[in-house]
Amino acid sequence: MKNIFWLAFFWSSVAAMVTTMGIYTIHRFKDWGRNNTTYFICFAAGVLISASFLHIIPMSFSMNSQAPKYLLSGFFGLHLFNRFITAFVCEKDPEKLEYNIGLITMLGIGFHSFIDGFVYSISFTVNIFTGFLATTGMVLHEFPEGIITYLILIRSGFSERTSLILAFLAAALTTPLGMLVSYPIISRIDRETLGALLALSAGALVYVGATHLLPKAEQEHKKFSLVVLGAGVLVASIIVLSKHN
Repeated sequence: MKNIFWLAFFWSSVAAMVTTMGIYTIHRFKDWGRNNTTYFICFAAGVLISASFLHIIPMSFSMNSQAPKYLLSGFFGLHLFNRFITAFVCEKDPEKLEYNIGLITMLGIGFHSFIDGFVYSISFTVNIFTGFLATTGMVLHEFPEGIITYLILIRSGFSERTSLILAFLAAALTTPLGMLVSYPIISRIDRETLGALLALSAGALVYVGATHLLPKAEQEHKKFSLVVLGAGVLVASIIVLSKHN
């Protein structure tokens, strides 16, 4: 069991480092990043929505018969949080009107990354081969996830320093944190509980992609935005297929 713990911790830490590399890369080349933010948003929307519908939602449904209720709760829970931020933060300070987009996206991605940490614990506990299969698919999406989180925070009005810190905490640090939190109680995290958590995560990601990212991208009217959206869908589909093969 000790070796399993260190394997799960090592690979969840690799995932965090890959995400951090994405954040650093886009910070280092920030002018290029800002000029192409809309394309990253389109790509992110394609990945998040497709991955949710093609993989996370079906998996959660197979694990928990009540998953549809948790899916709905995740979607509307984030919506209510958005309304709270808008009503009690943004309206009191009009200059922060765009902040809610960054906060909601950060919350959705952060919660999903935290649940990813659970998946590392559980998959390696099942067996090492399953753990490596899960790791391959999960690490692939970490680099663009770091880029997306940082850019959306910048676009929402946060300073570069604040965006770096928040993106690291939400998108990178949450994965090994989720692994460390879940590992001691892994024997008590049954299949149904994980299914419920995955459904909540999917609801949050669909909300972020469909109600924040896509409308924001459509406002910009960039020439190749639809192509990039399709690329996001394609990448998510390839990752899902690689997990099932």
